Amino acid sequence: MSKGLKLTDILVTIVLSFVFAIIYRLWGDVSNVAKLAGLQLDQLMYGVWFMAAVVAFLIIRKPGVALLAEVAAASGELFAGSQYGVEALTYGIAQGLAAELVFFLFRYRSFSAATACLAGIAAAVASLIFDAFKGYLLDLQSWNLILYFVFRVVGSIFFTGLCSYWLVKALEVTRVTQLVRPASKADFDDLERKR
Repeated sequence: MSKGLKLTDILVTIVLSFVFAIIYRLWGDVSNVAKLAGLQLDQLMYGVWFMAAVVAFLIIRKPGVALLAEVAAASGELFAGSQYGVEALTYGIAQGLAAELVFFLFRYRSFSAATACLAGIAAAVASLIFDAFKGYLLDLQSWNLILYFVFRVVGSIFFTGLCSYWLVKALEVTRVTQLVRPASKADFDDLERKR
C-alpha cells in the first residue's frame, strides 16, 4: 500500500471533514447547553471536536490524514460561523498534530480502539495546553480543575476513541471503506477460500 496521499485520499478526507465541520459548528451550541448544568459536564462532550482526525485516519490509514482532517474540519467550522472564531482553527491544528503524533508513534500500522483512544487523549492534552495559555484555568478551585481535566480526557476516550472506532467499524461492515482502501492480502485470501 502506498504511504503517500493520493488525490482520492485528500478528497475523501475533505468530504469527511466537511461533515465534521457541520457537526463541530452545531456541537458548540450543544456544549453551551451542557455548561448550564455546571460541574464541567460540557468537558465530557469535548471529545467530539477531535473525531475528524481519528475517523479519517481509521478510514484512509495514511500519514498526514489526521492532521489534514482536523485542520479542514476546524476551517469548515470557522467558515460556518463558529462561536469560537479563529481559535477553532488554532485548536484544530494543535489537536490534529497531537492525534497525528500518536499514529506516527505506531508507525501508521495500528488501527485499534486503543490507538484511537490514545489519539483522543493526545488531542485532549493539546487542547488543554491551549486552555492553559488562556489563563482562566487558574481561576478554578482544585477540585473543579481536576473535574475539568478528567472529564475532558474521559470524553475524549469515549467520543474520539471509541465512537470513532465504532463508526469506522460500522462503515467497514457496509464495505464503504473498501472504496478508498486497496485490497489487502486477507481480502485475496478470502476470495481464494470462497472458490
